Amino acid sequence: MSAGTAGGLLWLALVAALPAQGAGTETLAITTRSGVVQYFEIELAATDAARQRGLMFRRALPARRGMLFDFGRPQPVRMWMVNTLIPLDMLFIRADGTIESIVTGTEPGSSRLIESGLPVPAVLELNAGTAAQLDLAPGDRVRHRLFGAGPRISAARADRR
Repeated sequence: MSAGTAGGLLWLALVAALPAQGAGTETLAITTRSGVVQYFEIELAATDAARQRGLMFRRALPARRGMLFDFGRPQPVRMWMVNTLIPLDMLFIRADGTIESIVTGTEPGSSRLIESGLPVPAVLELNAGTAAQLDLAPGDRVRHRLFGAGPRISAARADRR
C-alpha cells in the first residue's frame, strides 16, 4: 500500500470517528410548570458505545440542541464530564417523562460523578445555563417517544424545522 493510500485511509478513519453533529436528530419538547413549551433538537444515545461517548470532544453545542441518553429502564445513573469540553446542564428524567432533578453547570473535564439520586431511564444534556434561561425545573414534562409520546409540533413550528 502506498503512503498516499495509507494516509487517505487514516483520514477516512478519523472522519468516521468524529461525532455526527446534525445527523440523526429528533425533536424533543419540555412543557414547563407555567405551560410554556420549549423545543430542542436532540441526538439519541441508545447504545453502550453512544452513551459512553456522549458529547465528549465537542468544542460547541448549538443552542436548542442536546443529547438524550436512553438507559432502557429506570436505574441509578452516574454521569461524568471526562473528555467533555463544554459545560452542560443534565436533566434526569423519570419513565413517565417528568424531570426528576437537574444538575446545572457541570465542570468540563471533571471525573466527579454526577448521580441521578432516584432511578431514571434517561438523561438529557443541554448547554450549561439552558435550564435557568428557560426556567426548566423538576416536575416539568419531557415529551419524546421514549416516554410514550412525541412532542406535538404546530404547523408554524414544523415550517421552521
